[in-house]
Amino acid sequence: MSPSNSPRWGAILIMASSLAGLAIALYAYYTPLTGVTGTLGALITILACIALAVMALALAALKGRGIRIALRIVILLGLAGTFFAGLLLHLWWLGVAMVAGLVGLILDMVRAGRHIHS
Repeated sequence: MSPSNSPRWGAILIMASSLAGLAIALYAYYTPLTGVTGTLGALITILACIALAVMALALAALKGRGIRIALRIVILLGLAGTFFAGLLLHLWWLGVAMVAGLVGLILDMVRAGRHIHS
């Protein structure tokens, strides 16, 4: 499989983890007795997970090296912020999903480094 046709596994993992985080945040926001039902913090994590999903799609589609590096930095900040928000909201599974997204980001960076050196 040529490098241009290979799937972007890192971006796929970031997308999956952001969608899992979205499901967790939606559950916490709408389910009674979760402790964060209807709170602003849960709503912000919902929006952050949506933004991470959109950025994962953009990361998979973009070709330019500079813009991909900038997008990776923004994704890293988004993952870290959402992880922290999840911990503050006692949504531990949201933190686990963001760590999985970090693994996806690392995979994307390693994959990009291999294609530069080969």
